[in-house]
Amino acid sequence: MIDVATLERLLPDFMVRQRWYGFGDVRPERVEVTEFEVWRDSWPGLVWALARPVFAAADAETDARFQVLVGLRSIDEYMHFLDGKGRSLLGDVATGAGEALAYDALVDGELALEIVRRIAPDFPANAVRPLPVDQTNTSIVVDDSAILKVFRRIRSGANPDAELPRRLWDVGFQQTPEPIAEWRRGDDDLAVLRRFLSSGTDGFVLALTSLRDLYSSRLQPEQCGGDFAPEARRLGEVTASLHTSLAQAFGSAPGDATAWTEGLADDVTRVAVPGISPDELVVRVRQLVGHAGADVGAAVRIHGDFHLGQTMRTDSGWFLLDFEGEPSRPLDERVLPASPLRDVAGMMRSFHYAADVALAERGDDVDTELHSLAAAWEARARTAFLDGYRAAIAGPEPLVPTEPTAFASLLRAFELAKAVYEVGYEVAHRPEWVDIPLEAVQRLLSPPL
Repeated sequence: MIDVATLERLLPDFMVRQRWYGFGDVRPERVEVTEFEVWRDSWPGLVWALARPVFAAADAETDARFQVLVGLRSIDEYMHFLDGKGRSLLGDVATGAGEALAYDALVDGELALEIVRRIAPDFPANAVRPLPVDQTNTSIVVDDSAILKVFRRIRSGANPDAELPRRLWDVGFQQTPEPIAEWRRGDDDLAVLRRFLSSGTDGFVLALTSLRDLYSSRLQPEQCGGDFAPEARRLGEVTASLHTSLAQAFGSAPGDATAWTEGLADDVTRVAVPGISPDELVVRVRQLVGHAGADVGAAVRIHGDFHLGQTMRTDSGWFLLDFEGEPSRPLDERVLPASPLRDVAGMMRSFHYAADVALAERGDDVDTELHSLAAAWEARARTAFLDGYRAAIAGPEPLVPTEPTAFASLLRAFELAKAVYEVGYEVAHRPEWVDIPLEAVQRLLSPPL
């Protein structure tokens, strides 16, 4: 119903409008379809493809591949599922059965259901709905009991978001949604189907609810009905269980303080931080890691992009999600063993973000007292999380520093690098939020440990 040449003509404009594209507003000079299959040649049509963008600049990345599923319906048919989804359109095409509209098939309930059945033929799927969020991948809820995640950017080899949950379940860690089915071609992961947490609440949303209660009541955090500290402690315990389970599944090795220092020094010089020289940042991370001495713990596989938005609180406790790692890092970096404190640092930064975002919601209705309450909430959440984490991570083969000062110093080094990364992200995507990580950088550069 649509041939490769026509699809290649439509894809450059389509790709540049998608969040999963990952190259900003840089339009590819052309797109090459490297694999192509017709899955349905009657109305509505359905084709599957892998496509590679080609850029004009000689030094631009040329090995990126993207998974595209294209639906086709008669141009005369009204498609209500496209209302408000202009980015999902590819364009008009001529077919042997007449003029058709080409679009992202995953927004079409009928075609999305067929895709689910192809990927997981043994799962009894009857109805689907897309998740109402814009993601770097595309997720479809199936019968409110499972969720299909279709990976958009396809990298050679195992995708961590498929590999890690599977291996975690193999060693008995069940605080991540149960894998049901995986779709692979050769060694490449294309999609996963897993249990859907229908009763869950996003961890960041839960934190904001606690903070709104705090700011409205103006009581101390421990006096509020929505005190977040007990949840933070339980989340710390689950995070420790995650790291011990990852060590069991993938093994561990002694931490390499020298390599970590050089990696952190490289990280903090990738971003221009207003008012702070790169040399000052490098000196600080070297000082912090050096202060830990030989007591740096172990290197294990980690989550890699850990924050409250990657957690879900259900009636059964905390669940951890989305194991692909930091999107800006190459895949070969994301799968390297690292200190578990990199994940812990991400959660520390998330507590700070939650407190400041909840303040920003109030507009001009913010005073000194509320700023003090925000700092108190953040400190209480940090302490509770770390208490739960350190109590649960203890074992005969320590994965993190055993001495409190070494633990605090190494954690601070990873927090500083994360805050610097956040400065770059906010400047590029949400400049109105850049003061949040800038404040953290200044704080983490201060001498006390």
